[in-house]
Amino acid sequence: MSIKKLILETKRLNLKRLDESFVDIILDFNIRNKNFLSEFEPKKHSDYYTIDYHKQMIKDEIKKIENGTLQKFYIFEKGNDEVIIGSVALSNIVMGGFLSCFLGYKTDKDKLNRGYMTEAINEVIRYAFDIIGLHRIEANIMPRNKPSIRVVEKLGFIDEGISKKYLNINGVWEDHIHMVLLNEKLE
Repeated sequence: MSIKKLILETKRLNLKRLDESFVDIILDFNIRNKNFLSEFEPKKHSDYYTIDYHKQMIKDEIKKIENGTLQKFYIFEKGNDEVIIGSVALSNIVMGGFLSCFLGYKTDKDKLNRGYMTEAINEVIRYAFDIIGLHRIEANIMPRNKPSIRVVEKLGFIDEGISKKYLNINGVWEDHIHMVLLNEKLE
């Protein structure tokens, strides 16, 4: 199973779809950022940090991409296609009368505060609105995750309120701020 390596470009970044042949660098990103990301993610299964787990995860992602319910892009600095510095995903894509999805993203602990995530998400928003034709992108963020809130606010997302005990993050049911961006071209 393989996938087309669609590349979105920004001034400083390449955003790529990856297949199983990239499992080593995907796993490397997750291991390097294990402690940093654990504060913001659900608890991981004991085998999460293994090649086999990630191979299956990639296969599952490819199936979702092929059936249109997921778009996932791995982020690379231009000139360095060996080290992933983050990812952006549009998940639970629903077409028809809804035209909506959820936005998720991860960044490398060593690449914070450089504007990379804002730059990458901005390009994925363009793709979601102009190519896929989505109307609504939703991001759910813990109130204490101020850097993540700043990223989506810079991109025009608006606060639609608090979702109480929305996600189980690292073993605790956490409230999340429901942030939304609408495609004004479809109004």
